[in-house]
Amino acid sequence: MLRSALGLLVLSITTTIVHLVLLSGQVVQAAPSRFVHPGVFLDRPRLEFIRTQVRRGQEPWTSAYNAMLAFPMAALNRTATPYENVECGSNSIPNIGCTPERQDALASYAMSLAWYVSRERKYADKAVEYLNAWGSMLKSHNGSNAPLQTGWSAASWARSAEIIRWTYPGWKRSDITQFETMLRTAYVPQLLLGSNSNGNWELVMMEAAIGISVFLSDGSIYDQALTRFLSRIPAYLYLESDGPLPVISQYSTSSIPTQERLIRYWQYQTTFVDGLSQETCRDFVHSGYGISSISHAAETLRIQGLDLYKRTSSVNATTYSIVTNSTQSTPVKLATRLAKALEFHAQYETSGGNLPAPNWLCNGTLNLGLGPVTEVPFMALHSRAGWELPYTELVTLAQRPAGTNYLFVGWETLTSAGRCE
Repeated sequence: MLRSALGLLVLSITTTIVHLVLLSGQVVQAAPSRFVHPGVFLDRPRLEFIRTQVRRGQEPWTSAYNAMLAFPMAALNRTATPYENVECGSNSIPNIGCTPERQDALASYAMSLAWYVSRERKYADKAVEYLNAWGSMLKSHNGSNAPLQTGWSAASWARSAEIIRWTYPGWKRSDITQFETMLRTAYVPQLLLGSNSNGNWELVMMEAAIGISVFLSDGSIYDQALTRFLSRIPAYLYLESDGPLPVISQYSTSSIPTQERLIRYWQYQTTFVDGLSQETCRDFVHSGYGISSISHAAETLRIQGLDLYKRTSSVNATTYSIVTNSTQSTPVKLATRLAKALEFHAQYETSGGNLPAPNWLCNGTLNLGLGPVTEVPFMALHSRAGWELPYTELVTLAQRPAGTNYLFVGWETLTSAGRCE
């Protein structure tokens, strides 16, 4: 049983089904009594699987590992460039510490992976160098893109710090405490505010907040981030079972008060089909960001005991009817939404189905390019759960070994190809 800020919620968990009904204004309390470590995106069995595959020279992991080490961000002579105050504006104007922060976080993550695979201390020490440089310096994020910047950077910081903290004894306790303080002061307050911008913003912010909550073993942050995450998923990936129009996150009803505003928010798309994302008609790359964050966060939640991927799951989040503004219960159906979204977009990708855009979709013009984001959901849905995703498989295989988008996605052929259970 769960108690919310406004009343009682009921959570029933069996081996095959999870039921969660979330009412407006309520905060889920579903944090584990004991967090699993390492447990941000990758757990120890997965890390061991990666290490074993590379040590045995198995593909595609070995090529992916070597490709990661060849990235400039993985260079051992690269130096951290920390800032005390990071200021990020629209379209990176201004860009005061924004690119260095994102890339230092990704570099630290690459070093943490290299450490775990190789067990060479030089990589762990390099990861620690990045973590300590920013942990001792960063105080704040400012500017219109600050919410997005905190999500992008913290998503990578949380993955790296979690691996190093729980697998490498050389990170000093005092430095860990310093890094924890930096996360709590320079990231968490911004992240938990969420965003009413395009949905990829809030999704990566909640991915990052969930990751931080695990690193800090903080159930309050976990619950607040999970609540927003569950509410955003059905408001980002459409299913025809939602009704004639997309649903709205319970946190966005004031910013989307009319059907006209809803259509505008969905990039003026008026025909809604399974798998359409809120940003499909903007471009595929931003849709890919959202899909990626959903899959990243779902992996962390699964490690911590909440498996949203299960085909039989019936997890519900609150939305509002756009016409009556009354509450309705809309199933999150993460696996179905993610599978439909992957296949919907992959069918048009040149490396996927290469189908022409129909006139009813984005006025017949699509801006393609999902980016290196399909490995994680493809593994979770196809390799682990048996979903048939033929177009997604084509896209995934064509981009191997997947690299980085230089924002928050990195080296996911190495981390996520194949099933390790």
